[in-house]
Amino acid sequence: MTDTAQYDRSQPEGSTEGRTLEKGAPGGRRALGDPATRGRTTIADGVVEKIAGLAARDVVGVHAMGTGLARTFGAVRDRVPGGGRSVTRGVKAEVGEVQAAIDLDIVVDYGVSIVEVARAVRENVIAAVERMTGLEVVEVNVAVGDVKLPDELDEEEREQRVQ
Repeated sequence: MTDTAQYDRSQPEGSTEGRTLEKGAPGGRRALGDPATRGRTTIADGVVEKIAGLAARDVVGVHAMGTGLARTFGAVRDRVPGGGRSVTRGVKAEVGEVQAAIDLDIVVDYGVSIVEVARAVRENVIAAVERMTGLEVVEVNVAVGDVKLPDELDEEEREQRVQ
């Protein structure tokens, strides 16, 4: 009776990578290393944008996301059946292999400290994105495009009044 070693024929001869079976190893298999290193995970820009958008909206003092034009079109789109509310409105993300950069356009409520709201948004967005994706967030740029005054109507409220 002869012992034979089996190997993955897709690997070049002499290669130590890939799946090999060696004589004498438990179950006939050689350890392949940490399972977390066997493959690659890619995360789409849109995934990071959704996470960042939800995290930014959770901050007290953030009234809305997006520029005036984007919010106006968004209010119309929200009313169209199947249009749905966009959580990525006002969010742009650039995602690399290990890092991400995020730009946010926000509207703050009147009376809040814009500096404190921007700081809280950065902290919340960075924590959420890094926790959920494992990416390093290198920057979060916050652009405050408007202040919601107490007596102003939202775009959604204006749409509902005029029909």
